[in-house]
Order: sequence, then structure tokens, then C-alpha cells
Amino acid sequence: MKVDQIYTGCLAQGAYYIESKGEVAIIDPLREVEPYVKKAEKEGAKIKYIFETHFHADFVSGHVTLSQKTGAPIVYGPTANPTFDAIIATDGQEFKLGDVVIKILHTPGHTMESTTFLLKDETGKDYAIFSGDTLFLGDVGRPDLAQKSDITQDDLAGFLYDSLRTKIMPLANDVIVYPGHGAGSACGKNMMKETVDTLGNQKHMNYALREDMTKSEFIKEVTDGLAPPPQYFPLNVKMNKEGYDNIDMVIEKGTKALNPDAFETIANTVEALVLDVRHQDDFIKGHIPRSIFIGLQGGFAPWVGALIKDVKQPILLVTDPGMEEETVIRLSRVGFDNTLGYLEGGFEAWKTAGKEYDTISSITAETFKTRLESETLNVFDVRKDSEYTAEHIENAKNASLEFINDYLSEIPKDTPFYVHCAGGYRSVIAASILKSRGYHNLIDVAGGMKAIREAGIPLTDFVCPSTLKK
Repeated sequence: MKVDQIYTGCLAQGAYYIESKGEVAIIDPLREVEPYVKKAEKEGAKIKYIFETHFHADFVSGHVTLSQKTGAPIVYGPTANPTFDAIIATDGQEFKLGDVVIKILHTPGHTMESTTFLLKDETGKDYAIFSGDTLFLGDVGRPDLAQKSDITQDDLAGFLYDSLRTKIMPLANDVIVYPGHGAGSACGKNMMKETVDTLGNQKHMNYALREDMTKSEFIKEVTDGLAPPPQYFPLNVKMNKEGYDNIDMVIEKGTKALNPDAFETIANTVEALVLDVRHQDDFIKGHIPRSIFIGLQGGFAPWVGALIKDVKQPILLVTDPGMEEETVIRLSRVGFDNTLGYLEGGFEAWKTAGKEYDTISSITAETFKTRLESETLNVFDVRKDSEYTAEHIENAKNASLEFINDYLSEIPKDTPFYVHCAGGYRSVIAASILKSRGYHNLIDVAGGMKAIREAGIPLTDFVCPSTLKK
């Protein structure tokens, strides 16, 4: 038996490859399925089943395409209702895979169809669970993503409490936990950075698995402090439930090379969003006016989903040479399939063609400190609320990037203002959005809070995030 976790950091997502005696099961595959097909071929094995733990909200799974390419059936747990052909398994149903067995444990709570897959080894012993978004390491899945208006988040939290205590907690402590996500995912609140653990350790340290916890206590703790889910989540659920275009077609359309004139014409005629995915330092030095920066080097896909929101939005790309296909694939992972092409030759081709371009004013933390000491500045901290609460520059205002549009009325258009984040990535995203809305009087603080601390700029007293209200 072989179990491989295929972890994708930018999505904080785990897909799984399980093989026994030449038969393979894939759990929660990513949109680009060729790596799974090639892996099975290399091992001389055949993909027999594609298991989906639930209708994912934060990414588009590769289940439909993988089934088309391999003929393997898609398997969901009870109550799932996809519009395509799939096996809707019953609670407790077992699927034979070589010498091992995968057992269905229906664990509603994150969503109603959420299912945990229990892997039994060659001897019949419980070996591991693939818990999807039911159980994370250090946390559990958020219970506020119900697609039916008659099911509340408290209802789902109650179902999740029962699922954990009747299906997962009775399992042996040495059972391995393979979760659907790790730290950085918007599907939970306080996930660990580790991606594999034992159930025994989770029983010991995961707040949601306390044996003395009542259902009402569980509901309160699980629902307390949940940030609103990103607006693209329901659109991804719809795609996972109803199907989507083949990834090969998406790549072919999205990697069409456009010279500067053609690029500009399409941008203007179809109201395409120009998305620049280079490093923030390059974007600061020069970019196409009104383009939006979300760099590939950061949390690219989740920020695209959170900020662009509409998966049907036409997109044109500005990338580093050779990164065009990678960018199209990473957009497609969160459902953004309407990429129309890329700027051939990159931003340098735009400049060479004599096209207008813009820049962002940026200063070092040391220069920023000098200005703070001599005058009163408008400072906007675009980190998360919890980061700001833990520690921030005295008199700075919080304008969390995810909700930057809600703060526009507070941001001046006629006097200079300064933006910063933790390390310099999010502040440039915020700057690009603000400039696209006509705010050209902004100044970015390079290096963010890291550089600000090193420069010795006064900060509020630090409050450990673990002591803050969850």
C-alpha cells in the first residue's frame, strides 16, 4: 500500500494518491489532472476511483476531467447531488482497492454531504482517515457554507459535533489524519502548519475534540469569530457540483500571445481586467495603468478569488516570460477560466511599444520613520484585523485588504497617505486596487511590518494572537 499526500501550498490544499496492487484511488484532485495520470502510468497502475470529500468551495476539483480521462467513477458520500454521473455511496459502504479497503463515513457539518474516508490496511486494521474539511489539524471546517437557506450555521455546527463524536473520535489514537487543508486556508480559523498528524494527538490538542465539551459549547466556539466567506466560494461550489470546461481548453484559450496593440484593444473592448502577476518590486517600477497586481509568489489563488470575486470576469495577463501557462492553471484552480491571453514579451514589450505606463511611489521604512517623527501622516495598515489588533503603528488605521473597498470613504484623495502590510505583498495589491479607482496619492512602505519593526518605529503593545477572541 502506498499513500502520497500531494500538497499545494498556495491553496493550502491536500490531494491524495492511494495505491494497492496496481489499483489507485485519488482523493480531492486538483484541477490539472495530468500529474495523477502520469504518476499512475509510471507505477504501472490504473486509477480505479476518484473520491470527493464534499463540494469544495475554495477551489475547483479535477474530479470531472480526471473521470473523463481515465473512466474512473467519481464517488461522493450520502446526500450529494451532482448533475453529472457519480456513485452516491451509503454510510458504511466499502470500496475495495487492491488489498485495502476505503470505507465511507458520512460526517455532515462542514456541508451536508461532507464525508470522511477511512482507509483500512491489508490486515483490515484502521490505518488513516482522509477527513476533507470535517477535521483539520488544530481545527474543524467552518459550518457557515450551507447552500440551503433552511439550514443555519448553528444547525451545521451541531451536525459537525455529532459527526466528530460518533464517527471520528471513537477511532484508535494511532489512526493517521490526512486533512483537506492546512494553515492559510479560508475553510477554517486556526489550522496548524503541519499537514499530517495522528488522531490521538488531535484528541489531545484540538479544541473541537475535547471530550467534556457540550454541543452548545462546541457550536459557540466553532462559530465564534468566523470571518465572512470569500464571495467566490458559492461559484466554486456550483462548478464542482455541475461541471466545468476541460482544463486543456482553458489553457489553450488563456495562453494566446497578444502583441501590445491587440492586448490594449481587447482590454478596452471587452472590459477585461489586466492582471499583473510579476513580483511586487517589478510592478512598483512600472505597470499598465489600472492593472491589478496579485503576484504568483504570494497567496495568489485565494487572493484572486477574494478580490476579483466573479469567476466569469474576462482576464488578460502580464507575466514574467515562461509563466503564462502556470498562471492560467493557478487561476483555473479557483474557477477563473475566462483568461483571454497574455502580453507577448511582457511589460517590457509594452514599454518598447511606447504605451503609457504607471508606477507606485515607494519608500523605505527608515524614510517612513523620519517622516513620522516630523509630521502627522495618514497611515493605512492593510493586514487582517487580527494582525492589526495584535500590534500596529500608533495612530495607523486598519483597512484589511480583503475588504479594501469598504474603506474607500476613509481614504483621502487630495493628500498623501501611506499603506503597508506584513512584508510588502498585500500593500502592493491594495495600492494597485486603489490606483485603479483613482487614488494616486498613495505611498507604499517597502518591506511592510517586518521592515517597520527593524527601523524601530513605535508600535502598540503586543498582544499575543492566541489570547485574542477567536
